[in-house]
Amino acid sequence: MIISSKLSILFVCMGNICRSPTAETVFRARVEEVGLAQTILIDSAGTHGYHIGAPPDARTQRAAKLRGYDMSALRGRKVEVLDFNRFNYVLAMDNANLSILQHLRPLDAESHLDLFLKYAKRHDELEVPDPYYDGADSFERVLDMVEDAAEGLLDHIRKTHL
Repeated sequence: MIISSKLSILFVCMGNICRSPTAETVFRARVEEVGLAQTILIDSAGTHGYHIGAPPDARTQRAAKLRGYDMSALRGRKVEVLDFNRFNYVLAMDNANLSILQHLRPLDAESHLDLFLKYAKRHDELEVPDPYYDGADSFERVLDMVEDAAEGLLDHIRKTHL
């Protein structure tokens, strides 16, 4: 049973310092733009506890800021088993993290578990690549993919839940 009274979405990557905080920030901005901030709960987490309490990667923040997004208040956290009962949607950035989530997910969990990029309309890829070891262009590419999937997810939510 989902314990939140709001529709809730959790974005998940490995360390919760690049991709999932980007998705959280971009999706939150889209939700605020359409006046649904009081209706939808949004969070992010990592499958690994490498960066618990740490802010998003500086390169991630820099790329986001250039597009008008502020993620400076976010802090990394590790996904918890209880998250599968807190969130209606648990969306992984790639197949490796999806597999970890599938193993963590309790059998009785009602959350919808899937890849975030399945909601993208302009990108054929299903995985958001990890930009951590790549150059500045990779952070821009992640933003392009996340903005696309965020729009698709919001459309899906509006059609399905609102």
